[in-house]
Amino acid sequence: MATTVEQPAEATEPPPPAPPPPTFSDQVAAGKLILEVRARYESVDQTKTATLKDDASAFTIRTRLGWETGEFHGVKGLIEFEDVRQAGPEHYAVNVPGAATAPLNGADKARYPVVNDPDVTELNRAQLTWTPSAALQVVAGRQRILLDDQRFVGNVGWRQDEQTFDAIRTDVAYGRFKATYAYISHVNRILGELRDWDSDSHLLNATWSPAEALRLQGFVYALDFGNSAVNSSLTKGVKASGKTWVGLYQLAYNATYAKQSDYHHNTPNFDLAYFGGDVSGTFDIYTVKASYESLEGDGTRGFTTPLATVHAFQGWSDAFVSPGGNKSFVDGIEDANLSFNAKPRFKRTYFFNTDIQVRYHDFNDQRTGADLGHEWDVAFAAAITPKLSIQLKYADFQRETTVPAGTATPPASRTKAWFTLEYKL
Repeated sequence: MATTVEQPAEATEPPPPAPPPPTFSDQVAAGKLILEVRARYESVDQTKTATLKDDASAFTIRTRLGWETGEFHGVKGLIEFEDVRQAGPEHYAVNVPGAATAPLNGADKARYPVVNDPDVTELNRAQLTWTPSAALQVVAGRQRILLDDQRFVGNVGWRQDEQTFDAIRTDVAYGRFKATYAYISHVNRILGELRDWDSDSHLLNATWSPAEALRLQGFVYALDFGNSAVNSSLTKGVKASGKTWVGLYQLAYNATYAKQSDYHHNTPNFDLAYFGGDVSGTFDIYTVKASYESLEGDGTRGFTTPLATVHAFQGWSDAFVSPGGNKSFVDGIEDANLSFNAKPRFKRTYFFNTDIQVRYHDFNDQRTGADLGHEWDVAFAAAITPKLSIQLKYADFQRETTVPAGTATPPASRTKAWFTLEYKL
């Protein structure tokens, strides 16, 4: 009978101790560097007057440097500084859009058109973000706020000194429902600290998305600016948008309606309406979009969006400006426009992700129906490396030379051109 000999059990080593939880200093060190450099040349040729005698040319360099920490108990921190410097002759004016006062960079610069990229060094962002769950996020401090397509609230990212907000923002999400509320105590605008706005403003934006083809949105923006009363207003609106596929074509649409009125008695009483809509079709690398916007005006004041990234609307020439730093028209403005976009697959080692845009605007006076002018916009962008990009951009606005009696005078004709190199770490 065979005898089974038991083998002695092998000694097992105890498991290694669990690593200690990361400390606050560990998470700060585990963050990421923020480094961006954008160099831009801008030229402006505007109809000459007895005061405006020369074309503008500006070469500016914007540098951003900052640090974003890793997450510590659901909290992340971010700090970022921004510097904008001219790198050539100051042959341009810096001024609040629509202002009749002397340029901010000297009365002698009134001979040049406006290029609003002043020299400035400032704290661009300083924020804490708390994310206790997927349903809630709170951001406090100096921050960017971009809502939807930035038609009403954005960071004016096109200009060198971007717009940020001293605010507390709360985002909640539950299933197909999302909402954002923000309280803004200060608006850090694009012209440096001396032209910032003191604010006691509230933003509320809620979205329900039952399907890809239907997204419903409601918003209320109550804006109260202590040192820019003309821009105070109460705007309430609704929006529907969506997209769907029809064979090989993707179709998309947007439709927005809003009403705007005086707020906290900061301005005379007014009541103005806004309507905007667009439809687009995409096939392969090509997209065509037809858009229409109507901003009502009463002959004294037009519908305004003082916190928007307005460069993206009513033409890249930014011809339609109004007192207080807005893009508007006292008679109101109707903008019917058609755009074409292509993203060629052309790819080389140092040239890829190309993007071509062409857009045509036809502007009419909303109150009288008169023709105000038209504009062509063209842009080309490409990546040179994953971190370095190039953009060429051109805008040509031509005003109607004569308008019927009782119609506000349209802005002067102008052409603008830009060449931009941007590096992002």
